[in-house]
Amino acid sequence: MNISKQVAIVSGSNRGLGKQLALELLARGAKVYAGARNPASVDLPGAIPLQLDITDPKSVMAAAEVAGDATLLINNAGTATGASLFAGELEDIHVEFNTNVFGTISMVRAFAPVIEKNGGGSILNILSALSWFNTGDSGAYSAAKSAQWGATNALRLELAPKNIKVAGLHVAFMDTDLTAGIEAPKASPKEIAKIAIDGIEADLYEIIADDTSRNLQQGLAGGVPSLYPQLFQ
Repeated sequence: MNISKQVAIVSGSNRGLGKQLALELLARGAKVYAGARNPASVDLPGAIPLQLDITDPKSVMAAAEVAGDATLLINNAGTATGASLFAGELEDIHVEFNTNVFGTISMVRAFAPVIEKNGGGSILNILSALSWFNTGDSGAYSAAKSAQWGATNALRLELAPKNIKVAGLHVAFMDTDLTAGIEAPKASPKEIAKIAIDGIEADLYEIIADDTSRNLQQGLAGGVPSLYPQLFQ
């Protein structure tokens, strides 16, 4: 894919990784629709601010009408409540799934016909290393990201005949507002954005952004003993 010839829409592009993804796309010559719940919060010279709430079907459909020339969709918008699946509030768990899973599916259902009409293109879902691993104490996020990974695999197969490539980015902690309260090594969103767009340009289906994600992917083959050895002590 030649990024300079693409028309991209990036959800959640007013801050964090979404903003860096939009900046990287602009730097490579793409036309960019910068989606955010409050388009006035978008500070991206050269981008087109777009009102977008991925949990609101009317907002999603309206965005698809405005960005009718889109060829590249990046589903970046997400949330993390920190809720436990067992002890957390069900409302918080619903928020996790409504945003990370159903919001992503809603965006794909709205924009895939647009991309197909425009001759085909790509969709990138921003997943997580926690798609493959659960820490236990904030299980709602990991469970939602696992479901988003499963949806990505299903959509990849469904949309391939329509000349739409569906990719997933797996990345560990980044230095964003979402991880502000977490004490752990964090990657630069700017560097991750470059890796992500390089992966799209190389037509990859799965983009592994760091060693943590790479090690967890390899650990899947070992099953529960490999991922959760503490259960066998």
